[in-house]
Amino acid sequence: MHLHLSGFYKFLFIMDNRVFQMNCWFEGHVQGVGFRYQTVGVAKGFDVTGYVQNMVDGRVHLYAEGEESEVVAFQTEVESELKNYIKESEIKIDKGDRTCQNFRIE
Repeated sequence: MHLHLSGFYKFLFIMDNRVFQMNCWFEGHVQGVGFRYQTVGVAKGFDVTGYVQNMVDGRVHLYAEGEESEVVAFQTEVESELKNYIKESEIKIDKGDRTCQNFRIE
């Protein structure tokens, strides 16, 4: 099947390429405990792309993108599974072009 888009429909298709984006910073005893590896394991159960990384200030930064419901469910599951390590989390959301092809540790 070959699809030709023009005018208004092309605009809608382009707008549809924008994805929900979430940045989440976890604070607590989150480095040196397998937090990033466990997060990658959780990501395998969700249709999300992004990354997780240690920060120099001791926090862990999680960036995830995809459908809003999927990204929110993923972040909620990470927080639930790793709650014993997390003291506090900060979340910022946005919508933009997809920037990642998979979910990885950086």
